[in-house]
Amino acid sequence: MKRHQFLKALHEVYLPRNYLEIGVAQGRSLAVSRVPSIAVDPDFRIRHELCCDLKLVRSTSRDFFSRPDALHHFEEKSIDLAFIDGSHLFEDALLDFESVEKLSLPTSVIVFDDVLPRCSDEAARNRHTKAWAGDVFKVAQVLERHRPDLVCIPLDTEPTGLLLVLALDSSNQLLADSHDGLIDEFASEDPQEVPRHVLRRNNVADPYALLGASFWGDLVALRDSSPEVPATPQQLRELLENDPAARRWT
Repeated sequence: MKRHQFLKALHEVYLPRNYLEIGVAQGRSLAVSRVPSIAVDPDFRIRHELCCDLKLVRSTSRDFFSRPDALHHFEEKSIDLAFIDGSHLFEDALLDFESVEKLSLPTSVIVFDDVLPRCSDEAARNRHTKAWAGDVFKVAQVLERHRPDLVCIPLDTEPTGLLLVLALDSSNQLLADSHDGLIDEFASEDPQEVPRHVLRRNNVADPYALLGASFWGDLVALRDSSPEVPATPQQLRELLENDPAARRWT
């Protein structure tokens, strides 16, 4: 399954009330949205037809998230679905996650692009290939090691894989507090050493199976049932643990 096919299907099963996209480029992934959307890119060049209530922001994500009214376009004032596909550098992708999670609910969904490069050349920080993932794959390593409370599901999509992140916790400051240390530890000059299990796509989820999982309906119901009293991350983990398609990742 190609990444844009997955994103379109994800919109259909999760039914987000709003959508945030970091990294717009020509607008291909943004074109699948039919809900109020915010799209952020310092150099977008839209070539696809867009059919949503859209706020298009020509800005870096760092500057966008520094705005006190960043989400004023969303009635909910929180993010339901976010797609992180901006800078292909580890430290920028990690900062984007930290910023998005702060504005999310436990029932929100974050998707990273480019977490499964197929060779070290695609994982280079300095681009020299047509398909380029950069060293975003390191974000998955950081989340696995430092945020075991999250549910992180790598997906076998083309060309360079996706990472689905669930059970978010906007109050968790661990990554923000250790951000500089994580950059020192994980960011490195090219060539990048990509773990063998990443290159071989070992232990990654089938996107079709995940999209067909039963927990999506329960997740939407939990999100929409009591907006005044949001669900907790623990409730999300318990919900996912009851579904075979997600249980192995919890």
